Amino acid sequence: MPTLANYTQFEGRYWDTAAIRNALDYQGAKAPHSGAPYSEAMLLGISGGVTFGYFTFHYKGYDPQVNLLTRNTFDPMERIFERLKIPRDLRRSTSADKGRKNLIDALDEGYAVIASPDGALLPYNALPYDEANWYTMPLVIYGYEQDQGEAYISDRSRVGLTVSTDDLDAARARVKKDRHGLILLGAPDESQLAEAIRLGLEDCVKLMTEKPPKGSAKNFGLSALQHWADMLAKKSKGSWAREYATGRPLLAVLISSYTFLGPAFGKTVQAERDVYADFLDEAAQALKATALNDAAATYREAGDAWRNLLNSLLPPEAPMLGEARAAIDRKTELFIESGAARLGDISACYDKLEALKAEAEADFPLSNAEVADLRADIRDRVLRVHEAEEAAATALKSALG
Repeated sequence: MPTLANYTQFEGRYWDTAAIRNALDYQGAKAPHSGAPYSEAMLLGISGGVTFGYFTFHYKGYDPQVNLLTRNTFDPMERIFERLKIPRDLRRSTSADKGRKNLIDALDEGYAVIASPDGALLPYNALPYDEANWYTMPLVIYGYEQDQGEAYISDRSRVGLTVSTDDLDAARARVKKDRHGLILLGAPDESQLAEAIRLGLEDCVKLMTEKPPKGSAKNFGLSALQHWADMLAKKSKGSWAREYATGRPLLAVLISSYTFLGPAFGKTVQAERDVYADFLDEAAQALKATALNDAAATYREAGDAWRNLLNSLLPPEAPMLGEARAAIDRKTELFIESGAARLGDISACYDKLEALKAEAEADFPLSNAEVADLRADIRDRVLRVHEAEEAAATALKSALG
């Protein structure tokens, strides 16, 4: 049964760009401007770059969530494929046997296979099974040894991940739209790189400053940052003071905000503004446009503002909040550095977070005045991010002429 020889591609951190970066790297694709593998930063930029999204979810039977987006989520993989004219062989089947054969055949042909199985059914994610919920994110499968009952995956960790073939088969079968689906990539068209970069740059400005392709304007870009700041100051419906006044609801949204904004969700502590700045520096080289280096500097400054905001969500010195932060940071670091080798410790971090939320129901350690101060501090940092993002978008727009 097939396993790709000498597969060592474990550099990507965010699902979409990581899967493409690692697959192309294994298959030998090189970027024409550098002669090196396509970087995740370059793919981020081409996909539409960075923006902001603010969403809240209140489902019966679940803790409330505040989910924060930091990059383009409007078909980013499709934009990369189309803009770089990457040939794709899409193999799908409703049959588990055919889906398994497609995977084995693709590995035999030497492809680093991109798939989107249900992450909740992959044990290394340490997530409890929930019949009503699942999530599919792209990853690379680089081995499937049916006789041994093991499959090998590259997915955000710096080491390979091993799962049983039964678990992988079940995860590939769970979600109908991605059932047994595979994406096999050819080589990018080098002649398309400059135009792909330009389109990505234009997207970034539009996504932050103009009406989004779909959805409410208040949920995206600079408008979303202002909306979040308003929700931290007001006491009306949807505001933090009304919806997450204290206790478990407040701790839950602080945990979800911190998680979605930082490394726990495949991002950097600078909300990937540092990665985008790296893209701009690469783009300056590829397009021979030094003005993009100046724009890169503004995004690095914005990254500092984002790091300060991230730190305010779960202040390490605050009782209970600091414990939650430590648990999130520890499970994230363990997974990135060790994969599933420390799965017991990772699961213990999840258990700690649940225990803290249960504790917060009866005995939340912050007074109402302290919670108000916390909201005010977060709001102040959101507004500083807004200012930095506006300056960065203006600099990028100017660089584009």
